[in-house]
Formats: sequence, structure tokens, C-alpha cells
Amino acid sequence: MVGLVLLGIVALAVGGCACVVWAERGGPRWARVVARVTLAAGDLVRRSEKNRRRNLNRGTTGDD
Repeated sequence: MVGLVLLGIVALAVGGCACVVWAERGGPRWARVVARVTLAAGDLVRRSEKNRRRNLNRGTTGDD
């Protein structure tokens, strides 16, 4: 069951990347919408990862 969920997530990611490429080449409107959503999701993941790293760095003082 977990494998199917992961497979679905990978399929969505690959499909999103394909839409980004297609939209850059002048694809249909729905492909541009999917591309925009894919890029926005990537930005959200990137920002949350940066914030998580910053919070982890603040928690470590280096004093033993």
C-alpha cells in the first residue's frame, strides 16, 4: 500500500516536470497551469527546507 502511494507521488512529480517543459514550449493552457502549480510546490518545499535548516542551526549552540 505504501509502495503504491509512493509510486503515485513519483508519477505526479514526473507529470508535473513534463508539464513544465511542455509549457515552456508553448503548450496548452492546462499544461501552463499545472506547470505553475508544480513550480509553486517546488518553491514551498525549498523554503520549508531552508527554514527547517535555520531552526536546526539556531538550536545548536556549540557549547558542550
